[in-house]
Amino acid sequence: MVRALATAFLFALSLAAQDPTLTDDKIPKENPFTTPADVKRGQHLFQGHCAPCHGPAGEGSRGPSLARPRLPRAPDEQSLFKLLRNGIEGTEMPGAWVMIDKEIWQTAAFVRTLGRTAVESLPGDRARGEAVFRGKGKCAGCHSVTGQGGRTGPDLTEVGTRRSASYLRRKLVDPTGDLPEGFLQVTVATKEGRRITGIRLNEDTYSLQLRDLSDRPHSFWKTDLKQIQKDWGKTPMPGYRGVLTDSEMEDVVAYLASLRGVS
Repeated sequence: MVRALATAFLFALSLAAQDPTLTDDKIPKENPFTTPADVKRGQHLFQGHCAPCHGPAGEGSRGPSLARPRLPRAPDEQSLFKLLRNGIEGTEMPGAWVMIDKEIWQTAAFVRTLGRTAVESLPGDRARGEAVFRGKGKCAGCHSVTGQGGRTGPDLTEVGTRRSASYLRRKLVDPTGDLPEGFLQVTVATKEGRRITGIRLNEDTYSLQLRDLSDRPHSFWKTDLKQIQKDWGKTPMPGYRGVLTDSEMEDVVAYLASLRGVS
């Protein structure tokens, strides 16, 4: 009870600290807090609130890389402030409700310095990596790139902007760690005796939709199912240690890191 009251108090305090008159049309076009002291304070805030998803240097991990000269969702200072303050609806990016406006600006000032971070030099060859991705690795059977490939796994068209090379290496070795929010493998058993395993697409009180491991969609009324098994933390993606050589792994990482969307 005490913990709940404390949380409610902090939430109310944070709301009170925000400027209620700072509507979108009144947000300054330029960041008013960009001194070295502001940037340093922004770095501390970033490490506490943002680094767990974006990496300590903004290199990307569970969240996208921020070490880029231009952020697609925040090309100017107003849009970056609004993105940090409000979050991104429908994604894992929350709003900065625990920060006052000055702290949001300071965090934004630090984020802008990340775009000047040197791009990591990777030892792999991305052309060979694409060949492994589409051939020996059989990755395209589940993942699509620019509309080509399977749909069971996440789309990888922009994975190079969202994931660091170190994150990609880890996922190739252990794909079960740090699954995307909302990703869930499900096995259902129908009353007729069929068993189907796939990735949940949607679920409500009465129905369940999934895409099986052959990339075929299915929709069920829950009253027609004998069992619904939710495999939290599991994924049909295999680990590639022992399947790919070390050089092939580096080639695939180089290919995936090069995927930055359609120009």
